[in-house]
Amino acid sequence: MKYQLSPSILSADFWQLGKQIQEVEQSGCEWLHFDVMDGSFVPSLSFGMPVLKDVRKNTKLFLDVHLMIEKPQRYVKEFFDCGADSITVHVEACENVKPVLQEIRALGCRAGISLNPETAPECLEGLLDQVDMVLIMTVHPGFGGQAYIPEMTEKIRKVRRMIEDCGRSIDLEVDGGINAGTIDTVLEAGANIIVAGSAVFGGDIPQHTQGLLDKIHSYSV
Repeated sequence: MKYQLSPSILSADFWQLGKQIQEVEQSGCEWLHFDVMDGSFVPSLSFGMPVLKDVRKNTKLFLDVHLMIEKPQRYVKEFFDCGADSITVHVEACENVKPVLQEIRALGCRAGISLNPETAPECLEGLLDQVDMVLIMTVHPGFGGQAYIPEMTEKIRKVRRMIEDCGRSIDLEVDGGINAGTIDTVLEAGANIIVAGSAVFGGDIPQHTQGLLDKIHSYSV
């Protein structure tokens, strides 16, 4: 199982976005996280395909696209065409999520499924054969800088057990409130892809990135 840090550009300074992406890449990151918000499924608006397309032109990072939007099937091909390496959709945002996951994989893209804090892990039953990654939201989606919800730790453990029981190699990603004080908790619970926003971009980016990567690498040996 490979461990990755996926810095979320939602917390970046957009005036300095290109420079800050270069900083995380030069600090050893291999992934970059895109939180796409529509103002409907979640209350906030963020960015979309034009930003992804321009970033794709200028980096070789693995682009980890998280669609926090209603009816994401409307846009999966467009996001793939703009350079997404992985597209994650919310089970809560789809009337029937399985065909959406199948469409993403048919494009040749990695497919992820995301669960909000209140969504039970049991919703994954019958879906793990269609995904490459499960994303557990450890805060309520829509805003950066929230505190980690402690009750999500057991949920991470349960989903990791479900993944192991299914016998497939599926990444387990966590997003929300991950920082130097909470990263060990989620790693010990079974997460291997760590999304961090303000914990990376809120200050000295190389120093923050290296500190989180050191923690992650200690679990990958």
